[in-house]
Amino acid sequence: MSASTTLAQPTAQPEPSKKNDSGSLKTYLTQNIGQYGILIALVVIVALFQILTDGKLLYPNNVAALIQQNAYVFILTIGMVMIIVAGHIDLSVGSVVAFIGGISALLITDHNVPWLLAVIISVLVGGVVGMWQGFWVAYVGIPAFIVTLGGQLIFRGLAIVLVGTTVSGLPTGFNDISNGSLPNALGFLGALDGLTVLIGLLAIGGLVVSQIRTRHELVKNDLRTEPFAAFIGKIVLFVVVIGYITYLLAKSAGGTPIVLIIVGALVMIYTFVMNNTIFGRHIYAMGGNLPAAMLSGVKTKRVNFMLFVNMGLLAGVAAVVTTSRAGAAVAAAGSNFELDAIAAAFIGGTAVNGGVGKITGAIIGALIMGVLNMGLSIMNVDPAWQQTIKGLVLIAAVAFDFLNKRRGK
Repeated sequence: MSASTTLAQPTAQPEPSKKNDSGSLKTYLTQNIGQYGILIALVVIVALFQILTDGKLLYPNNVAALIQQNAYVFILTIGMVMIIVAGHIDLSVGSVVAFIGGISALLITDHNVPWLLAVIISVLVGGVVGMWQGFWVAYVGIPAFIVTLGGQLIFRGLAIVLVGTTVSGLPTGFNDISNGSLPNALGFLGALDGLTVLIGLLAIGGLVVSQIRTRHELVKNDLRTEPFAAFIGKIVLFVVVIGYITYLLAKSAGGTPIVLIIVGALVMIYTFVMNNTIFGRHIYAMGGNLPAAMLSGVKTKRVNFMLFVNMGLLAGVAAVVTTSRAGAAVAAAGSNFELDAIAAAFIGGTAVNGGVGKITGAIIGALIMGVLNMGLSIMNVDPAWQQTIKGLVLIAAVAFDFLNKRRGK
């Protein structure tokens, strides 16, 4: 063997990519404590009120009523979280709800407009209101706080002008939007409403498939994913929660509330918009760094304008739901609705300075507000104290968000 002969050196193998290595479960949970903390808070609050109300909170009919009574919070919160993520605020949605609710009731009772057409017109009027406010914010440059504060006064005043006295006598079909349930088309499975069970199973199946597909896409593109244990734990938690709610609704007197279908459709649509569309990415970009977004070519004026148009449309939907729930239109409708929506968005993890926030998180925040409303009402707590308690919960949620970010720096 020649002395010059050298041993073949092993070929260096490339290290596997670590982009999707999210580290240990403990590290992941610590880094995402804000995201999971809100879920834990919801479970704790439900358990607390279940004890304080002697188990009445989770009576099947009470769960259905919780959804029906707080549907306006869910709907308004969807639009509000988008507004806040972009760095704005909307203080007028409560007054807009009263104004459009009056229009819808007057169209039906005084002008004999079919209730379904009145619903469509009401939502479109909400869009016009959004265009009015979006114009001043996006193209004139007035801060949204000022524009919507003015809008709060304007539309409350118009609501009083329109609905001097209570407008009642609305048709059953209109009132069923918020008070009715889906028909018992599939009969009963024992004591459970068959259609509700089917909807629950479809919801669980859709959630599991979407989560698996999302994780598969992240791994395929070598992007960071959550630890497998956290992924499984999250799915199991959601399946248990949805399954239990389905069970309770299936045992309730009416089954699935119609308004739950409306809210569920809106949540799916807007979650897709925020996560999978250019418009959604532009909203996050503007809230995260407005100058950078402008330099990147984001048409910020158009996005801001469309944000307020969207908020107006959702306020129109909330107005229909609220008027339907009450079975009448009154000038005082919608009082403090904007505060409920803003509080739900912040409790659900939306950043005060914009740029961060999810529709799903805000819906969990709205659920917390709903549980507070329902639990305190069952306990016959004075309305003044109810406001106080909700205010304390809001401050605690925002303080938790601030402390969590400060610790992460």
